[in-house]
Amino acid sequence: MAQKNGCDLCPRHCGAERTESAGNGYCGMGTLPVVARAALHYWEEPCISGKKGSGAVFFTGCSLQCIFCQNHQISTERAVGKQLTPRQLSDVFFRLIDAGALNINLVSAAHFVPAIVEALSIRPLPVPVVYNSGGYETLETLKMLDGLVQIYLPDYKYDDVELARCFSGASDYVDTARAAILEMARQTGPCQFDGNGILQRGTIVRHLLLPGHTRDSLAALDWLAKNLPDGTRVSLMGQYTPCGKIADYPELNRRVTAREYNKVQQHLFDLNLNGYVQELSSAQKEYIPQFDLTGV
Repeated sequence: MAQKNGCDLCPRHCGAERTESAGNGYCGMGTLPVVARAALHYWEEPCISGKKGSGAVFFTGCSLQCIFCQNHQISTERAVGKQLTPRQLSDVFFRLIDAGALNINLVSAAHFVPAIVEALSIRPLPVPVVYNSGGYETLETLKMLDGLVQIYLPDYKYDDVELARCFSGASDYVDTARAAILEMARQTGPCQFDGNGILQRGTIVRHLLLPGHTRDSLAALDWLAKNLPDGTRVSLMGQYTPCGKIADYPELNRRVTAREYNKVQQHLFDLNLNGYVQELSSAQKEYIPQFDLTGV
């Protein structure tokens, strides 16, 4: 499973050589999945977590590495994680299903997609697969997942190229995420729910409001309103908690105010976007998962 011809899975196109256990690319990972936590997760959108929980599998490493990432312990520091073969990863999925998971939720998995495709192909899953992404994806990698993923949960983090460059080191983020989101929506079609309101298929696009950047959030919602296919949902998040490497950006060293959030939330309502809004009380470190190898 080593990539000796240079890795091209993510939009960084770093061309790194990756063995099964090591890599010198942007994500810093080998080709075998490394998992920091696999457990029932109750704090996604209600249609994802329900009452039983989403089977969240948190992968170590990340191709985006935002400076404010609340999961920085595993995304940028890569301090925790256990390497798994595709068969072992498949076993993790089924343990979560046996525990009652409503779906299998793959969190930040782009750099491990070939191994994940193999894991998903070992045994068909009786629940939907959720691909939980920062939105920074290549179309080629997404097409590898076509037919295997039923639900996409991407971020649309920024509508401003300069913010994407400053906070994620990705000046191509806006165009890349737009194309990726439209491909995800094409694959899934409109949202479909079961009789209990649990999502079985579809795309929900998330946007996290950053403190001091309401203008960008308004622009992001404008783009989503104009371009998302019918039946695609939007989730506005207010959970921003100061984390990560934000020392050089003092505007990020605080939570979002109620005034900021209410302004953006009202714009979402004015645009008649269907979806979800998050209470500001969710902006607490208590909601950040513990990356302690639970479930792996």
